[in-house]
Amino acid sequence: MEVDAATMMCVGILISFVIIFLTKALRWVWLEPKRAERFLRRQGIKGNPYKFFFGDMKAMGMMLHQAQSKPIQIDDDVASRLVPFQNQLVKECGKNSFFWYGPKIAVNIMEPEAIKEILNMINDFPKPTLNPLAKLLITGLVDLEGDKWSKHRKIINPAFNLVKLKLVLPAMYGSCNQMMKEWKMLVCETGSCMVDVWPFLNNLTADVISRTAFGSNYEEGKIVFQLLKEQAQLTSKVFQSIYIPGWRFVPTKLNKRMKKIDYEIGNVLRGIIQKQEGIMKTCEASNDNLLGLLLESNQKEIEDQGLKKDFGMNTNDVINECKLFYFAGQETTSVLLNWTMVLLSRFPKWQTLAREEIIEIFGTKEPDYDGLNRLKVVTMILYEVLRLYPPATVITRVIRKETTVGDMTLPTGALASIPIVLVHHDFELWGSDAKEFKPERFSEGISKATNGKVSFIPFGWGPRICIGQNFALLEAKMALSLILQNFKFELSSSYVHAPITVITAQPQFGTHLMLQKL
Repeated sequence: MEVDAATMMCVGILISFVIIFLTKALRWVWLEPKRAERFLRRQGIKGNPYKFFFGDMKAMGMMLHQAQSKPIQIDDDVASRLVPFQNQLVKECGKNSFFWYGPKIAVNIMEPEAIKEILNMINDFPKPTLNPLAKLLITGLVDLEGDKWSKHRKIINPAFNLVKLKLVLPAMYGSCNQMMKEWKMLVCETGSCMVDVWPFLNNLTADVISRTAFGSNYEEGKIVFQLLKEQAQLTSKVFQSIYIPGWRFVPTKLNKRMKKIDYEIGNVLRGIIQKQEGIMKTCEASNDNLLGLLLESNQKEIEDQGLKKDFGMNTNDVINECKLFYFAGQETTSVLLNWTMVLLSRFPKWQTLAREEIIEIFGTKEPDYDGLNRLKVVTMILYEVLRLYPPATVITRVIRKETTVGDMTLPTGALASIPIVLVHHDFELWGSDAKEFKPERFSEGISKATNGKVSFIPFGWGPRICIGQNFALLEAKMALSLILQNFKFELSSSYVHAPITVITAQPQFGTHLMLQKL
C-alpha cells in the first residue's frame, strides 16, 4: 500500500506538471494571441487573422522568396524587395496595422511622435529577447538592457569620441588607398573596365575595422570577419523560423556550425585582447585602435570604482563588444558605400558635384579630418542614400505594459515594429518625391529635412542610437573622397538591381560598374 500511495503521488505530481505545461502552452499559442487580436481590432487596427502557432511566418517566407527570385528595375520601389510582406500589409491595411511573428503579435509604428516615444523611453520599450542562436552574432552593447547596457555604453563611449576618431583616420586612409591601388591596376591598360565593386567595398570596410579596432593585429581581425560573415548568413536563416525553447541544444547541422563559429571567433579575439593587454602593461596604452581605447576606458572605470566587482567589463564582455565592433562597423559602411556608388552612377550630376567639392577642399592630397567635416554635398548625398537604402530595415521593441502610443493602445507583450525603410519612403512625411534621389532635401541639415520630426532613423534614435554612426560616416567620407579623386563610374550593362536583406540591405548579385581612371 505504501508503494502504491507513493506511485499515485508521483503520478499526481506528473499530471499536475503536464496540466500546467499544457495550460501555459495553450495560453502562449492561442489564448494570448487571440486576446491581443481582439484588443487591436476593437480599435479599428487591421491585420491578418491569427494562424495557429506560425502566424504570418509562412507568408513572410514565401513573399521574401518570391521577391528575391527576380531582380527589379532601378527605379522600382526597393521596399518591395527588402520588406515585401510589411510593404504589402501597409498598402492593404494602412500604417496602423498588425502582423504575426509566430504567436507574437507585432504592430507597425510609422507615426513620428510614436517612434520618438518608443525609441526614447528605453526602459518601457526594451529590445525583444532574441533567439539564443541569434545572440551568437547580435551581441554586446546592441543586445544589452538596463544597468548593464548603461555600464557598457559609458565604458565604450570614449572610444567613439570625435576627438579619438581622429587617431584612427590614418588607418582608414591606408585601407582606402590600398583599394585605389587595386582598382588602378585593373584599369591601367585601357583606362577603364567593368568591376564588381561590392566585394572590394566589403574587403575595404573589413580591413578598415580590422586596423582601427585591432591595430597591428588586423590580419587576425580579418579571420574574425570571415567567420562573422558566415555567421550572419546562418543568423538570417534563424530569423526566418520560430524558436522553440530548448531547440538550440538539438545537435542540428546549423546549430553545431553556429556554435563552432562562435567558439573559433572567441579564441581569436581572446588572443588579440591578451596581446593588447600585454602592450598596455609594458608601455603606454595604445590609443590608435578601438580595442586599446576600450581597454583603457575599462581599466579607468574599474580603478575609479575602487575595484568593485560589479564595475568594468570582464573578458567575455570585451569579446562580445569586439564582435559588435567588427560586424556592425563593417556591414553598415560597406552597404552605405555600395548604394552610394549605385546612385551616383544613376545620377552623374551629383557625382560631379561631389567630386568638385572634394577637389576644392583637398585637391589631390590626402583627405584630413577637418576637411572631411566640411564636405557638405557629400554629407547630403550620404544622408539621402541612408534614407533610401537604410542598412537595417526594421527596429523592434517590446511593449512591456499596456501603453497608448499615438492614437493606438498597444497590449502588454506585443511587439512595436518600426519599418525604417517604409518610414523613410513615406509620402506623408517626405513629400511626393519621397522615393526619388534628391540629396538637396538635406541641404540645411536633418532637422530641416524632417521638419523636426523623428522620421530619419538609419542609425536608430534616442539613448540607444548607434554609437558607431560617426565612425561609419567618417569612413564613408574618406572612401568616397578617394574614389572620386581617382575615378569616374557608371552602371555597367551587366548591372542587376536586386537589393536583399541579409541582416543589412545588400546587393544580391553584386554591383557591376564601369570604372574610368581620371
